[in-house]
Amino acid sequence: MADSAGRRRLTESALRRIVTEAGDMTAVAVRMHGVGGVVWENNERISSAWHSPADPSEVTEERRALPQVHAWTRTDPGGKQQVLAALRSSVASRAELIADVDLAAEALGKRVGHRPYDLNQDLVLNGQLEPGLFVAQQFHLIEAPTEGDDGRPLHPSEHWGWMAVRGNNRTKERQEIFGVRSAEVLTGVPMKKLGGEGEELVFEPHDWLTRLSETLNDEYAAAGGWDPESPSRAVRAVKVAVVEAHLVVGSSTPHRLYRIVQMSNRRDHVHPPLEFTQNDRGRALARSVLGAYVAASLLDEKTAEVLSGSAPVTDLPGVPGDASVSELRDLRSMMLLRELFPADRAKRFVIRRVLSESPPSQLSAMEVNRRARAWSALTSESYPKAWNPRIGEMFQASDVRDGINPSDRPLRTLLADADADDHAFEELVSYRAAHWLAAFGIIDADRGSLTGQKSDEDDGTEATRVRRTVRNALNALRNNNRTQAVAVLRELARAMDQGDRKPRRVSSSGDLLVESMNRTWFNREFPKATGKRPNKPKPPSASVAMAAPGAGAAPLSRLNVSAGPAGQPPALPLGRATGTAVSSVVAAPQGDPVPASVPGVPSPREQGEPGASSTQNSDDAEQGGAQLSSPGTAGAPSLGQWADELAVRVGRLLDESRLAKQVIDQMTDRAREEEVPFVFSRGQADAIARDVPRALRALRELPELVESLAEPAD
Repeated sequence: MADSAGRRRLTESALRRIVTEAGDMTAVAVRMHGVGGVVWENNERISSAWHSPADPSEVTEERRALPQVHAWTRTDPGGKQQVLAALRSSVASRAELIADVDLAAEALGKRVGHRPYDLNQDLVLNGQLEPGLFVAQQFHLIEAPTEGDDGRPLHPSEHWGWMAVRGNNRTKERQEIFGVRSAEVLTGVPMKKLGGEGEELVFEPHDWLTRLSETLNDEYAAAGGWDPESPSRAVRAVKVAVVEAHLVVGSSTPHRLYRIVQMSNRRDHVHPPLEFTQNDRGRALARSVLGAYVAASLLDEKTAEVLSGSAPVTDLPGVPGDASVSELRDLRSMMLLRELFPADRAKRFVIRRVLSESPPSQLSAMEVNRRARAWSALTSESYPKAWNPRIGEMFQASDVRDGINPSDRPLRTLLADADADDHAFEELVSYRAAHWLAAFGIIDADRGSLTGQKSDEDDGTEATRVRRTVRNALNALRNNNRTQAVAVLRELARAMDQGDRKPRRVSSSGDLLVESMNRTWFNREFPKATGKRPNKPKPPSASVAMAAPGAGAAPLSRLNVSAGPAGQPPALPLGRATGTAVSSVVAAPQGDPVPASVPGVPSPREQGEPGASSTQNSDDAEQGGAQLSSPGTAGAPSLGQWADELAVRVGRLLDESRLAKQVIDQMTDRAREEEVPFVFSRGQADAIARDVPRALRALRELPELVESLAEPAD
C-alpha cells in the first residue's frame, strides 16, 4: 500500500519469517508474473553437475565451474560497508552466464524421471499451488560489454535476477510453457518472442514483460478461449499467468544469506523428494548439518564454505603451500568425517537434532549409513566424477557412537609409514581406500545382485563381476599382501597428483607394472575370499518336522531347531500367522511322539477367555517377559538355542503387529456399522497406549544388538 507521501510500503501481513538451522530471513508474499524467476545453478538438486571449487584438480570440458557466491554489499554515505539481503557473483562473460543458466535448466530436465507425474502438464491443467522462494542476485560481468557502431555497449555490464531457491523445477516448466528460456529472463528477451521480429534484445524487465503480456493476450483472444488440448502457448499459460511467490527481502544475518536460503528447505534434505539423486541428496544433507554448526557457533563460516564445496580447500588457514591434489582432497575429507561423526558433545546434539536421529546410545545402522553417505557424497565433490555415495557405508554403529577422530598425521606421512606402521596402514584403509578406489572405478557399491554387474576382462571380453561389499574389499586389503596393498594406495595418490590419470597396477612386491588397474585386476589380486573373517562353527541342531493340522506326522517342512534340555521338547518356530493353529510333533529322547506347545499359538487365555487381561502387566512388558537362565548353568539352553528362540520371537513380532492392525481395522468397521461412539474404556485405551511405546523402545535396540553378535557381512 502507499503512505501519505505516495511511497509504496509493505504491510505486516505480506511478510513471512523463515527460520532455518543457519539463521533467519524475511520474505514478502507477492503475486508474480508466471514467467518470472530464474533457474538457479546453485540449487542442491543439481550440485553434482558442476565442477566444485572444493575440487583442486583442473576444470574439464565435462564439468563447468560455478563462480563463488557472496553477500551483496554497498557503501553507505559514511563510507562504511553494509551487507544487505541479496547475493552477488562475478562471471567471466555474458556468454558464460547464459551457458551456466542453460546448463542448470538442462540438469533439472535430466532429473524429471525421478518425479512420478508430468509437472509441465500439471501446471497447464491445475496451475501452481505452492509458492516458490526467490532471492535477488547480482551477476557482474568481468569482460567488458562489446560496443556497437555508435560506441554504446550492446548489453549491460551486470544483470539482476530473482533466483529460484525453492521451486526451480516449477520455474523452468512455467517458462517453457511461456516459450521463454530462463537465461533470457535474466539477460534479455529477443523481440521475436515478444510479438516483434529479429534478434534484438530487450533488457529492461518492465518493457519486455509489458510486450509479452500484450502478445499473449492477443494470442489467447485469437485462440478462442481455454482449451486444454490447444497448442497455443497463451492458452497453455492461462493457469500460471500469475503465481504466488515469496521474495527474500531481509535477514538478521545477511552475510550468511547464501547458506540460509539453501537451508530453507532442510526437511526436504532429511526427508527428500524424489527429484534428488543419491549424491545431491547426501550433499544437501551434509550441508544442512554444517549450516547448523555455523548457526550454533560450533564451526566458523570459512571452514563451512570449504566443507560445503563452495570455496577451495586452499582457503582453509594453515594449508601447506606445497600441498598436492591428493593431500588437499584428504584434508577436506577427514575434516568432513569429523563433522559428520563428531566427538564433540555439543555437535553430537546438533547433528542429532538436524537429522532427527535417535540418542547416541541407540544410533541405528540406518542412521549411521545415512551420515556415511552424506560424508561420501560431499567428499566426492573434491573429485572430477562423483561415485555412488553408498561407498561410504563402512562403519558399524557401535564403533561411531562417540564419534570418529582420525589422527592429524599428514597424508604423506601416513603413506610413507604404512609399510611398518600398523596405525598408519589402518587409517589409510579405514578412511581413504574406499573413496580412492571408487574414484577410479576400481570398486563400486554392492548393487544387491549379480544382474547388470558386468566388467571387462583383460582381453576385452565381458565378465561377470564379483559381487562384494565395500567392507569386504577393505578387509581384502588388510588380509592380503601388505606390501602390495600399500603400493596400491601410493599409486592411487600419485595418479591423483598427476592429473587424475589412470593408476597402474602393482606387483606383489610393490613394483609398478605397465597395465592400468581395473576392477577385474583388483578382484583377482585382492579376492573376495580374503575379505571374509573365519566363520564361527554353528551349534549342532536337531531336525524337526512340522505337520499340518490333522495330518499326523506328515512333514510339511524341515526346520533346524536346537534340542532342549533332556526330556523336554524344544520351542518350535511358528510360521507366518494365518489364523489357524499349527500342531506339531517332535521326537522325544525316547523316540515317542510328544505334543509340543508351539510358541505363538494363542492359549485360551490369549484367545480372550473370560477373565483374561487384554494387556500384560506393565512391569512384565518392561522386563521382557519370561526370564532366561544363563549359559553354562545346569540344564540351561545353549547359545544356539537362544539364537533360534530369538529368530522365532522376532518373526512372531511382525505377525502380531499385523494381526493387531487387522483387529483395529475390523473393530473400526464394526463400530461404524453399529454406530457405536467408542469401543475402549479410558483405562483400556491408556493401558494399550502405554505398552506400545514400551515395546517400541525395546524393538529399536534389537537390530543393533543382533548386528553386534553377527559375523560381518561379506
